[in-house]
Amino acid sequence: MANDGATVEAAARPAPWRERLRAFVEQRFVQNAILVLIVVNAITLGLETSPTAMAVAGPVLLAIDKAILVVFVIEIALRIAAHGWRFFRDPWSIFDFVVVAIALAPAAGQFSVLRALRILRVLRLISAVPRMRRVVTALLSAIPGLGAIIALLSLIFYVSAVMATKLFGRSFPDWFGTIGESLYSLFQIMTLESWSMGIVRPVLEVYPLAWLFFVPFILITTFTTLNLFIAVIVNAMQAEHDREVEAAEAEAKGERSLLLEELQAVRRELAELREGVGARRS
Repeated sequence: MANDGATVEAAARPAPWRERLRAFVEQRFVQNAILVLIVVNAITLGLETSPTAMAVAGPVLLAIDKAILVVFVIEIALRIAAHGWRFFRDPWSIFDFVVVAIALAPAAGQFSVLRALRILRVLRLISAVPRMRRVVTALLSAIPGLGAIIALLSLIFYVSAVMATKLFGRSFPDWFGTIGESLYSLFQIMTLESWSMGIVRPVLEVYPLAWLFFVPFILITTFTTLNLFIAVIVNAMQAEHDREVEAAEAEAKGERSLLLEELQAVRRELAELREGVGARRS
């Protein structure tokens, strides 16, 4: 039975070449080099939008772009070879794979829009920088909590849009003529973009008591509901930080336990050696 367990463990262990390849790909030097290439690629893609830059160094920029793409493809291929099918179990690895695969799609004819999607390669910074990855993970974990707030905000907007259409639609059809126009106007008011001089004050000239509608709307949406978004996101980021701290503590505890077991084994060996030396002397 012990031999069977050892055989299963040996079969589950990655091949030595995979371990060496994984160690190479995960080296800090390799990761930093990829990070630098992502930044350089972002700069070159931005310069490609400039007619002046393309006239001066267009072929060079295109060559750099293709060379960096080749490096990205090689890096993804090495990671797939090092991790095997487990590569596709990691969401961030799938994200890197999709971003690079989009750049390999033909950018001619009906797929010409894909040329603009090459800039998505810059998003690999998210997976390459741990702090960015932590923020995105926290945002994704906050989606369930944000759903309830979005539903509440949608309800407030719908009720307010119906009220605004009935109250102000006749005099201001461009802003409140329909529910759709009212929703857009209320969204502009919520963002506080030209809300006073652009919309509310003209309405107040016709309806002096309109402030009884707009002021509570701003207080509820801008200063209350939107702050709930911030609270949920901050809570999610704190929870993500706590999970990372707990994982680090668990790993440290495991290392301490392993070190303690090794020390106990050394003590037992020393005790056995002492007993053997004492037995020989006697």
